[in-house]
Amino acid sequence: MLKQNLNFKLSQKLSPQQIQLMKLIQLPTQAFEQKLKQEIDENPALEKGKEEKEEDEFSNEEEQTNEEFDLNVDEYISDDEIPNYKTQSNNYSADDEEKSIPFAAGKSFHQHLKAQLNTFRLNEKERQIAEFLVGSIDDSGYIRRDIIDIVDDLAFTDNVYTNTEEVEKILTKVQQLEPAGVGARNLKECLIIQLKQKKEKTTRILAIKILEDAFDHFAKKHYKKMIQKFGINEEQLKNAIAEIAKLNPKPGGGFAGNTKIVEQIVPDFTIRIVEDQLELTLNSRNAPELHISSQYNNMLKGYVASKIKSKSQKDAIFFIKQKLDAAKWFIDAIRQRQQTLMLTMTAIMNHQKNYFFTGDERKLKPMILKDIADKINMDVSTISRVANSKYVDTPYGTKLVKFFFSESMKNDQGEDISTKEIKKILETIIASEDKKKPLTDEKLSAHLKEKGYLIARRTVAKYREQLSIPVARMRKEM
Repeated sequence: MLKQNLNFKLSQKLSPQQIQLMKLIQLPTQAFEQKLKQEIDENPALEKGKEEKEEDEFSNEEEQTNEEFDLNVDEYISDDEIPNYKTQSNNYSADDEEKSIPFAAGKSFHQHLKAQLNTFRLNEKERQIAEFLVGSIDDSGYIRRDIIDIVDDLAFTDNVYTNTEEVEKILTKVQQLEPAGVGARNLKECLIIQLKQKKEKTTRILAIKILEDAFDHFAKKHYKKMIQKFGINEEQLKNAIAEIAKLNPKPGGGFAGNTKIVEQIVPDFTIRIVEDQLELTLNSRNAPELHISSQYNNMLKGYVASKIKSKSQKDAIFFIKQKLDAAKWFIDAIRQRQQTLMLTMTAIMNHQKNYFFTGDERKLKPMILKDIADKINMDVSTISRVANSKYVDTPYGTKLVKFFFSESMKNDQGEDISTKEIKKILETIIASEDKKKPLTDEKLSAHLKEKGYLIARRTVAKYREQLSIPVARMRKEM
């Protein structure tokens, strides 16, 4: 049976403009510059730079009124019309030399490997298999795929019908290429290949035996088990491990053509100590000078003032008004972004004054997103957007804003302390331990308790993992 009910519901929805503003706040400096350039390119009503005064622009207005000319507004707003000066280059004279900047051109990692295949006597089929294997090598120098999968791909993609035995035979030739260790299927095989390509010595023979017969013991640093297994003394084992330590676990990583471009970090804020006071500045690239195009404003006034409006004129009015509104909103959004960034970072700076004056991570206070959100009366999500994507240049290096946030714990005196302080002390204890007898998590917990930090063993293990520090057995040295 159908029934009608009256239901009251209170909900909060973000408008498209608010969503765009949140995305704008989240952008770091470089991404913000790209967004700014895109907006200027797409919206002709938005201009960069200081706005020129009308008196300067129309200083010869009296002379212009005496001239008679016709202005086709529809042609003026056409995107197809490009002024001639934009397509001409008058910076150089005709007799100037044409200068070009040289650039380096070299072989890629895979081209380097394929070129070495010419040193082997291979028939057409073997060469196809060898080139396919070289193409399957990743940037680290490994073949991560199973041989059976390579056999299938050779049949489907290159019409080369072979078997696993033939592919493995060709693989042994590929593994003779330089750099040593390339073409290995795992770390164990990579290290063994490198050792076998060197002149045989007692330590290398022992090192190969360790990798071939006791790789798990070696990886887990079970030194006593290896000594018993091979009937050797501690000094011999130490020399063999030193020989293995000289090898390259990523033979392809050091190739010049394999170098990856490292993304540059541009700090969004700068904090400096000036006359015993903290000074915060926003990167000027985050505060561009923008203004509304006066030409578009005048065009809109001209269209609106005309008494008779055709359909094309109405369309033009709608287009111009739409672009002007978008430009005004974007300028306001950038100003709001600047205010939000400065308010948030100022609150963080004031909360962590002790750190910014000393640079000692142990002076960092416990601070969560809600603490800053309550101080500046903003939503936690807004603070999160600023913290997760922005960098600040401090006297102690460039830090991600998120670095200054941490949870709190109680010490033996009942005071709230930052977990970062505990992690820093934990790092110091581990760095100064005897590497022949590294401290277990239980002993680390006991050391922290002696210093007044009541931390359980499980919590120590969690902090150690967050610091990417291995367990005691993996930190042990001969």
